[in-house]
Amino acid sequence: MLINASAVLAFWFQESSPRQWFAKNPVFDQTVQERFTGLTRSAIAGELTAWGEEPASALALVLLLDQFPRQIWRDTAMAFAGDSQALALSLQAVERGWVAAEQEPARRQFWLMPQMHAEDLAVQAASLPLFERFTDGRTAEFARRHHDVIARFGRFPHRNALLGRVSSVEELAFLQTPGSGF
Repeated sequence: MLINASAVLAFWFQESSPRQWFAKNPVFDQTVQERFTGLTRSAIAGELTAWGEEPASALALVLLLDQFPRQIWRDTAMAFAGDSQALALSLQAVERGWVAAEQEPARRQFWLMPQMHAEDLAVQAASLPLFERFTDGRTAEFARRHHDVIARFGRFPHRNALLGRVSSVEELAFLQTPGSGF
């Protein structure tokens, strides 16, 4: 079965719910794995770059690069394999006015999500006004929390073990605090 950008968007924004997007749910993860692993691998391999030329298909590509790996390869380094490509698309979408032109709040949120996931303080800082302008208060607060972690540590400590990084004593203490892993 050929899956196109419209099918990706329909799955995420119509067939799935916000509750599924952010909860650790093995059943939902399995659904994403079964339906989208091949397409997500193609996106990460750079085989879908043409999707980045139009707003709707570019948003589908952002989902394939940023969100779907987190479901497909949860708790592995592969969960972050598409992050740099997703970030480039997110920044492009802001620059081209696609985020500002987007009418649906949930879609604006996912346009910006790669910036929230970035382990780059400058990107994090620049994204805060975008989250304030284009998303709801709860999402903007999550963006501030992500920013604060990057400002404090320069990276997300909850990724360290998965990425083979050694955690500092301060990071280990932080990881013991409730809500530290978002």
